[in-house]
Amino acid sequence: MVSIKDVARHAGVAISTVSKVINNYPNVSNEMKVRVERAVEELNFVPNSVAAALSSKQAGRVALLVNLNEKTQAIDEIGMQYILGAINKAMELNLDVITLFFFLFKNKSAEELIRYLQSQSITGIIIYGISKEDKTLKALVGSQKFKCVVVDSMIVNGSTSCVGIDHRRAQYEVAKKTIEENNCKRILYIAGKRNAYVTDERLKGIEDLAREMGLSVLVRNGEFSELQARNITRKYARNKDAIVCASDLMAIGAMKALTQMDIFRPVCGFDGIILMGYVGKQMNTVSQDFAGISQRAMEELQLLMNGQKGRSVKTQHTLIRMRYEDIIC
Repeated sequence: MVSIKDVARHAGVAISTVSKVINNYPNVSNEMKVRVERAVEELNFVPNSVAAALSSKQAGRVALLVNLNEKTQAIDEIGMQYILGAINKAMELNLDVITLFFFLFKNKSAEELIRYLQSQSITGIIIYGISKEDKTLKALVGSQKFKCVVVDSMIVNGSTSCVGIDHRRAQYEVAKKTIEENNCKRILYIAGKRNAYVTDERLKGIEDLAREMGLSVLVRNGEFSELQARNITRKYARNKDAIVCASDLMAIGAMKALTQMDIFRPVCGFDGIILMGYVGKQMNTVSQDFAGISQRAMEELQLLMNGQKGRSVKTQHTLIRMRYEDIIC
């Protein structure tokens, strides 16, 4: 078995330098990092902590990689529900868990992130909110060095499963309900982030409905922002019959704009966040059980760590009108 001494000798550095690089200590020069990292790769070195975890009866530790919204605290509810659901299920399954946030490693390369996770004895990962443009996380998943579950990202390989609701179907259903209730034909659709997997799926849902019902649909990207949705509504809503939003936060922004414009247009959202209950307007939305989705992701991760191949797992969603009375306790 390759030892840390072998790595140090191969790289021509001290053993302490190898240890610092493996454990991501600061104040190590880029030159030393490159030399150690090259030696680790060439010798296929695995730190003792990782080897011990892999050889024991336990599967090692699970990392939750969470993408919190840094621009607003309004939808931290989703991230916190994901975390709570995963931790509760991990306790039930007797798995050790650590939580990491995307901003902690946004400047790391895939190789650096992989080595860091290995140094922490991580063997399984659940990733929440990976985007199409996130090269580091996509490379992490593609390396198949860990068993992974991605939530709402539609990535599957031999070591990776995806878990989440059918966003395409859910968007179709909530839009259809709102449009049929109000006999609408001209629709303003406020989509989410351009690089998000769920944005593409939800857009497909509204396109399916437009073809089926012969709707005229104007699509604009709101980037999951209440402010952008408000501005888009102000610009386009007067000539539309209804506003379909790809998130509740954007639906709130749209409704606020309509109130300021002193006009009525039916609005529907997506997610079922508690904040919707305080808006004072009953809007159709898609309710997701975020904690339940996360629990299912943890169960799927355990199956992967026990030898199952990656697959796509669909969870349930419901259409609701959230009221203040439904959320107070």
